[in-house]
Amino acid sequence: MLIGDVARRSGVSARMLRHYDSLGLVRPTGRSEAGYREYSGADIRRIFHIESLRSLGLSLREVGRALDDPGFEPAELVDDLILQTRERIAGETALLTRLRRIGAAEPAGWEDVIQIVALLQALGSQSAGKRQRAALSAVETVPVPAEALAEAVLSEADPNVAGALRWALARSGERGLALLAEGLGSPAAEVRKRAVQSIAEMPDEEATAVLRDALTNSDTVVRRYAALALGARGAADAVPALIDMVVEETHDADAADALSTLASDPASADRIATGLVDRLTHGTVDSSARRRLTQALADVPGITASRALADLSHDDDRAVALTATYILKLREAR
Repeated sequence: MLIGDVARRSGVSARMLRHYDSLGLVRPTGRSEAGYREYSGADIRRIFHIESLRSLGLSLREVGRALDDPGFEPAELVDDLILQTRERIAGETALLTRLRRIGAAEPAGWEDVIQIVALLQALGSQSAGKRQRAALSAVETVPVPAEALAEAVLSEADPNVAGALRWALARSGERGLALLAEGLGSPAAEVRKRAVQSIAEMPDEEATAVLRDALTNSDTVVRRYAALALGARGAADAVPALIDMVVEETHDADAADALSTLASDPASADRIATGLVDRLTHGTVDSSARRRLTQALADVPGITASRALADLSHDDDRAVALTATYILKLREAR
């Protein structure tokens, strides 16, 4: 079969067939009666083998080696191709993400595009100072898309940079909050922690609603940060979680302060006092936890707390009794 016929039937251009010939990959082995070079059936099969291997991403050099080296082992080459393909996909995915973020910023001109690219590169810098400056300038110059800021926040280990990023993200609107809410479901504990810390710095009602949902999160750390933030916002939903923190001696001083803040509302004061007393009478609570619960009653106003302290001043646990007696004296003095 002549080269033109092979090209038509195989879909490989005559130019490429000549290139294969020049490289020695496949050469016509027959001759026509007129003296023209012809491709035999074996030659055509080799062409299809070449095209099959090229479809896997092999270079022509690798194709030649695969077909001509009797000792060739394909497994190693296939592993290399898998690695190369993954790297290429990762690179192209990163490029696609960057392009989408630039598009989301709605640049007015190429100058804006250049500034956005510079900020995105700075957010990924190895220098903490550069990342922090980029976070601060993300609000002052061309806005960086919320997706880029959220990704940076959720991956940032430096506390100063993280603070600047959270500040910038808090100004990005509802999209930033939605991305952080997704972070609460991350399989990585550190990402979940950064997400709830960032949401806690958003003062709007939408953030408060997300924090309320976070009180039922399966991650104890997320629940605790959400409770502290809600306590500072005057949300009584956080009371049970805050009492748990006092018992568990985890940020117990902060939890007690949050309970004190919530207790400024008379309706909440009785609920908090009742909750603390219930835990005090729970048989599984140890002596040190009972002392912390007693201390937490100190700044809870109202009759319920006072009566509880009076009872506790006669507690069998001397440390609890002394603590309650001291608190009662302070309350009487006030």
